[in-house]
Amino acid sequence: MVAWLLVLLVLMQGLVVLLRYGFSWGSIALQESVTYLHAICFMLGAAFTLQVDRHVRVDVLYRSMSLKQQALVNAVGSVLFLIPICLFMLWTSYDYVLQAWTIKERSADSGGLAIVYLLKTLIPLLAISLLAQALAELGRSILSLTDRDVGAHHD
Repeated sequence: MVAWLLVLLVLMQGLVVLLRYGFSWGSIALQESVTYLHAICFMLGAAFTLQVDRHVRVDVLYRSMSLKQQALVNAVGSVLFLIPICLFMLWTSYDYVLQAWTIKERSADSGGLAIVYLLKTLIPLLAISLLAQALAELGRSILSLTDRDVGAHHD
């Protein structure tokens, strides 16, 4: 689903460029749509990207580690970094999103989109989905460290 949004994102960005440089016409709403789509793709795709192990990582050392060492790195990273960050995002986004919904926040630009509050709603959804995936990855890492069968890992 998110992959199709990326196709739409590219087409819309091409349209922005064509209209601006080909016809000297710009649309704030169209430009904001491109930005919103980029944010939507990121926030909806983050947990899936973690699930299929496609997040960017510095794997100069990681790649050469044994599966148990990789599981340990993943578990420590989840406990020390990913889970606390997700919880922090949930905690800090609550009032932020609530305020946006209270005032039905819209673009500050004239002619911009009137759905900023909907976009902001994706922030806690990102945190929840990423937290769920982080917990699943942590469980998988613990099973791997204790020599239990973890089943099919990715793909």
